[in-house]
Amino acid sequence: MKTREMAKKAAYLGAGVGLALFAIVGLLPGSFLGGVIGLNIAGSLFGTPLTSTMVTRVIVGLSMLLGIFVSCLIFVVGSTTLGWLIGNLIDSIRVGKTATVEAKN
Repeated sequence: MKTREMAKKAAYLGAGVGLALFAIVGLLPGSFLGGVIGLNIAGSLFGTPLTSTMVTRVIVGLSMLLGIFVSCLIFVVGSTTLGWLIGNLIDSIRVGKTATVEAKN
């Protein structure tokens, strides 16, 4: 019977590592890319010399938040999936070894 305990632990570890990597590496670039996309959207809607109205600021701010969210999603989901896959691999190796040891007895 497979318990998949190592897969769960590795997934949690991967999520923690992904969150730390996001805080170190992904927060600032996500904000920058989202802001540039927001500037492009606001520029195409209202013309390229942007005025500092509330609508343009909201568009840029929301796109910056969306860029941060997408960056966090990529880092955390990717590292969680990678940790889960490694945990599944370790679990399957463990189950395979115990099955061969029991079969020899």
